[in-house]
This record gives sequence, structure tokens and C-alpha cells, in this order.
Amino acid sequence: MDVAFVLYEKLTALDLVGPYDMLAPHPEVNAHFVGARRGPVRADSGLELNATSTFDDLPRPDVIVVPGSSQWTAVLEENDALVEWLASAHPNTTWTTSVCTGSTLLAKAGILAGRPATTHWLARELLEELGAVVSTERVVVDGKVMTAAGVSSGLDMGLTLTSRLFDDARAMLIQLLAEYDPQPPFDAGSVEKAPAEIVEFARQYTLQR
Repeated sequence: MDVAFVLYEKLTALDLVGPYDMLAPHPEVNAHFVGARRGPVRADSGLELNATSTFDDLPRPDVIVVPGSSQWTAVLEENDALVEWLASAHPNTTWTTSVCTGSTLLAKAGILAGRPATTHWLARELLEELGAVVSTERVVVDGKVMTAAGVSSGLDMGLTLTSRLFDDARAMLIQLLAEYDPQPPFDAGSVEKAPAEIVEFARQYTLQR
């Protein structure tokens, strides 16, 4: 099973690494780090990743995982080759998935037109403008398209995808081995729960980037 983990400049590393760690342990998974060109790709945090395949190398992957970026507006403008590859590859996939603002790239490729989908709360308006039916759920499944909300939800998406590709027992095994048992020190992980002043600061911080 060929799984394409998409790399591009300014991606958010955890969007990609979270699902990768949920999926890569399975012996059936042949993981590919795919980009417009082979070589180093720098995440928005400065972390350097490495594309080992190009889009041309993998025209028909079984599964696609598209991460988002904290700089999603620039990313949408700078990745025409990725968008074209998504539009071409999607008809042949078993699953096409995204994490965080990666859903805006799926939408730009025409994959989310009229579909329910989720994204980071700061990008919901943009996702709607791109033709998706915006959901506030953490993970949304519509046909063979699976989208996850903000960064950490990629872990949940990875487990959900594992259960769909294999079975629930396999997903629970991976969850246990990862000791994924969230107990955050604050209850501020969603725009609906965070204090209003923190939400406003987050909006202003993002606009300044």
C-alpha cells in the first residue's frame, strides 16, 4: 500500500508526523515522502524534512496525507504543482486525507466541492470560500475523503484511518504503543473553550505572521 505523505515549504511538521507515526508501523504500508522535487523541505517551525520522491514518481498512491501550514495563504499561492497532482491522483486513491489547513489545498484541487470538511478554526472562512461545507468536528469522513481539524487532530485522523484501512483492534494497538492518552494541563484546545482574550491574541498573532 503506497501512502504519500506530502511535503512542501512551510508545512507544519506535526500535521505530517502525527499521522505518519500512526500509519508507518504497519507492514502493509509503504511510506513515501513526496514533494515537487527531491531533497530538503523546511517546515514552518524550521525543522528540516526530506522529500524522497517527486509527484511524478508517484502518480497513483493508495493514500494521500496532506499537512497544513501556519502560513496557509502563501502556501495556496505557491504550490500549483501540488494542487495539480492532488487533482490528478485523487480519483485513483483509496483515501485522500488532510490535516489542519491541508484541507484548503484539497479544496483548491476541487476535491472538497460540496463536501463536509474540517480545518484549523482560523481557516474555516477560507475553506468555505473554496467550496467546502465547513464542519467544526475534529475528524470528518465523507466517502473516501478524510479531513482533520487543527494540528494535534492529525493523531486522531491517523488512528481513524488505521481503523478504516485495517480494523479497530489494529488502531487501538497503535494508540496503546504510542501511549496516546491526552490529558492536557489546560482546557483551551479549541476556539469554543479557550478564553476570549487568548482567542483574540491568536488571531492577531496569526495576522502578523
